[in-house]
Amino acid sequence: MKKILELILCILHPIAVILIWITIPFNKDLGFGQKIAWAIVCIIPFVPFVYVLTGNDFL
Repeated sequence: MKKILELILCILHPIAVILIWITIPFNKDLGFGQKIAWAIVCIIPFVPFVYVLTGNDFL
């Protein structure tokens, strides 16, 4: 069950990144530099990295 959930998460993250990239150009509240920064930062899955690096198993 754990491996199935991890595989699902591996599939969902790229989909989420693509959806974020689609919505960034339409966000009127962000400047050009902020849009570029947001597009780059959304690629990195921070939460799992922080969770694992603090000594916990991911799932």
